[in-house]
Amino acid sequence: MKYIYTATFEPNEDGTKYYCRVPDLPGCITTGDSIEDAIEMITDAASGWLVVAEDEGNEIPAATPQCRLDIPENATCSIICIDTLAYRAATDTKAVRKNVSLPAWMAALADKRGVNCSQVLQDGLMQLLNSRHAQQ
Repeated sequence: MKYIYTATFEPNEDGTKYYCRVPDLPGCITTGDSIEDAIEMITDAASGWLVVAEDEGNEIPAATPQCRLDIPENATCSIICIDTLAYRAATDTKAVRKNVSLPAWMAALADKRGVNCSQVLQDGLMQLLNSRHAQQ
């Protein structure tokens, strides 16, 4: 799924770090050494928050319009885009064994031609999932 939220960034007292949060995602708070670093950190934190919510079947909060957010005076706002499918692909690299059934002639021909059936299945599923993901 793809999500868009507002993140806020507040400099600490000496301006060496930024506290960042996504007001719509309770507890989604982190810090960064620069605005660029903070954007990367909060996007990663929000991605993790949303993946857990999806996995547990929790309600995903709708994004609140910026004009309705309580934003501190010294804070900067930024829109962040989160793609939980891309986040999962980048972070959940554990392999899972799946058994598939093929006609004997197809398996024999694939073996003869040196086709890696696991890789073909992964490539096909990724193409299918990406096209369906784009439609959502």
